[in-house]
Amino acid sequence: MLGGLWKRVRGITRLAPLRGKKIVTEEELSNLEEILIEADFGVNLSQKLVESVRKGKSIEGGPLSALEEQIMEILQKSSADGGLAVSAEPGGLTVYMVVGVNGVGKTTTIAKLAHSLKQQGHSVLMAAGDTFRAGAVEQLKIWGDRLGVDVISQKTGTNPSAVIFDAIDAAVARHADFLICDTSGRLHTHKDLMDELLKMKRTISTKVERAPHEILLVLDAATGQNAVNQARTFKEYLDITGAILVKLDGTAKGGTVVAIAHEFELPVKYVGLGESVDDLVPFDATHFVEGLLS
Repeated sequence: MLGGLWKRVRGITRLAPLRGKKIVTEEELSNLEEILIEADFGVNLSQKLVESVRKGKSIEGGPLSALEEQIMEILQKSSADGGLAVSAEPGGLTVYMVVGVNGVGKTTTIAKLAHSLKQQGHSVLMAAGDTFRAGAVEQLKIWGDRLGVDVISQKTGTNPSAVIFDAIDAAVARHADFLICDTSGRLHTHKDLMDELLKMKRTISTKVERAPHEILLVLDAATGQNAVNQARTFKEYLDITGAILVKLDGTAKGGTVVAIAHEFELPVKYVGLGESVDDLVPFDATHFVEGLLS
């Protein structure tokens, strides 16, 4: 079933004329660079990949095999650890902090992640730490009701760190396995709001040893280089441990995934391949590249 979902990745169809070729011309290499830039790989990475293709003229399988190998190397290097970190303490609470700008689908992604963990047999709570955006708390509660996952919340405008503080107490009291903390979908260029994320992180670290176990950055793959810029700024403020790239089933061109993995060596933990609650899946480099270059 999961393999079929990867067919939703938008392939780079303009590569078709190069398929099966053993040798490409300089004109075709120039066109390839343009294709990769249009597919959101970014200028620097596109040039690097084209150079790999140029050198790959003598590689068995031809130039496109060289392109595939280089992309796989980037993705596997950044995602070598695989999976999500969990508490090292037997029966301990695992805390995930999820961040991202408004409009990327962060709250929905949190709900999908909670659903995935619950399906694996874990007990999960969600913390409504997005107390600034009108309707954000209610949105998470609606998801909680739909999924049968309890949401710890306070009224809109409450100090988000206070919500997280109470949520951790509730998770410990209920012997929950996981607590997933929503955060305000702040502008990545707004220092005061970014500083609030640091306060939330400190609250988590004070309450739970070695937590948060993951700080996950949700990015909209369809926004191309803007997503790369968001990743750059968030990493300046927080020790982002992994990215979740959503909306890969729509207009996203896929190169954003590779660009983020390459520039930041940031593991891509999950990707969103649809609107269904089951369409958030662990990242698989092989399936992704197959879909991208198909």
